[in-house]
Amino acid sequence: MQANLSPARRLFLSRSGQLTLSAAAIGLMAGTRVANAQSSMTMESDVNILNVALGLEHEAINAYQLGAGSGLLQKPALDVAVAFQSHHKAHRDALMATIKKMGGMSVAEKSPDEYAKALNAASLKTQADVLTLAARLELGAANAYLGVIPSFKDSQLGQVAARLAADETMHWTALSQVLGRPLPAAALSFGA
Repeated sequence: MQANLSPARRLFLSRSGQLTLSAAAIGLMAGTRVANAQSSMTMESDVNILNVALGLEHEAINAYQLGAGSGLLQKPALDVAVAFQSHHKAHRDALMATIKKMGGMSVAEKSPDEYAKALNAASLKTQADVLTLAARLELGAANAYLGVIPSFKDSQLGQVAARLAADETMHWTALSQVLGRPLPAAALSFGA
């Protein structure tokens, strides 16, 4: 069909085809830039959530340190506190490695004195006080991890948060049993 076209028309059509290709290429490049910007924002959002989680882990590590150093915890509660603190250190290390891998900067740990003040360490007078504080923090962490799962853009991070929530729930359960508290009577009691 192009054989019947005048040379001027052929030139116009060939140039308009180039323009169409160029416009399409520009559109694809713009789409790539938008996708890259969205990916960067998604990663930044996930890093921010991970940093909140890291802040919780810093707090838990320091809370268990306060408890262990208080002289209020007796065996076997002291051994359990040290074990749970080691879990939180592993959580911290995993979160920091993930944040670094994603190109983010980990939130800094506060000083022990800042944690002592924030956790009202001066009010801890008995082993039960220390364990009650730990149980409260564990419950808060479990609920926080469960609450952020839908916010992650990367579904693998949601799976990690679920595993961390399981550890926190196990900690809360063990501490509650030591304190002689009943387990929740209703189903679906975490993450609400």
